[in-house]
Amino acid sequence: MSVKAYAAQSATTPLAPFSFERRDLRPDDVQVDILYCGVCHSDLHQVRDEWGGSMYPMVPGHEIVGKVVAVGSAVTKYKVGDTVGVGVIIDSCNTCKHCQADYEQYCVEGATGTYNAMERDGVTVSQGGYSSGIVVKEKFVLKVDDKLNLSAVAPLLCAGITTYSPLRFAGVKAGMKVGVVGLGGLGHMGVKFAVAFGAEVSVLSTSPSKEADAKRLGATNFILTTDKEQMKQYGSYFDIILDTVSANHNFTGYLNLLGLEGKLLVVGLPPEAPKVAPFSLISNRRSIIGSMIGSMKETQEMLDFCAEHNVVADVEVIAAADINNAYDRLVKNDVKYRFVIDMKTL
Repeated sequence: MSVKAYAAQSATTPLAPFSFERRDLRPDDVQVDILYCGVCHSDLHQVRDEWGGSMYPMVPGHEIVGKVVAVGSAVTKYKVGDTVGVGVIIDSCNTCKHCQADYEQYCVEGATGTYNAMERDGVTVSQGGYSSGIVVKEKFVLKVDDKLNLSAVAPLLCAGITTYSPLRFAGVKAGMKVGVVGLGGLGHMGVKFAVAFGAEVSVLSTSPSKEADAKRLGATNFILTTDKEQMKQYGSYFDIILDTVSANHNFTGYLNLLGLEGKLLVVGLPPEAPKVAPFSLISNRRSIIGSMIGSMKETQEMLDFCAEHNVVADVEVIAAADINNAYDRLVKNDVKYRFVIDMKTL
């Protein structure tokens, strides 16, 4: 199937219109016409080869919502016309202990990324959702409830599950005190989920201008992390802190805010290793826990939760031709809180 897309041809050239062929439908495949695709900060990192290993031409995008237009002969979960999502991974070995336990994102061999990854045939490079259509194995397709705003659902496929999964793993529930560090694409979803789980939520930020939005999203408290007195006031206060910050920063100040057996959940990816003071770690038996997206089972659970509680991302919908400008604004944190491409504009 021939599809239209926007692609990067190198680390230094802007994204531009591009056409390529998707594979023919296999028995267990679902073919999706893409309606919306979210723009993740990791798209920018990989387009500009900031993490190394980028392969070109590259069609980014792993926050995909669309309609099923064809299914393979062995597909049982989906039919033509269904609204579906595709997230960060499109395959895994399916046989290792992690895949067997519904943790495909931690596949021992490594899960296959939706774009910029070598597919398991060892020949094809995966291409993502800044495109008019995609063909994906049934197991890696997710059901989406039509009653939600579909453009605002798209970021749930990455930003949503990246914050939902660690909060669920940490057992966040009513009455717990949760801090969210950083109010961006990830942070705003972390606030929404923690509030929906019934926790008392505080936003920790270096930007005083974020306070009004933090309260609008449901946060009870706003803590300016550059205010030493405020930080001291919240010492040993939180059960859980979700750290979404991707800039270089020190973990120690946040560890000091955790109470007994408090957990610092890390989902941001700073370029340099953060500093940790061992005394802050052993005090109150605190722990630092990393988390990477979520499994297919958990992502479906999240989408069902979002449909039930009307939780979606705050988005700015853009035309495909505006993607390079959106990347420039992303670098400046000039978006509340996620760009989403309307694929009709291709």
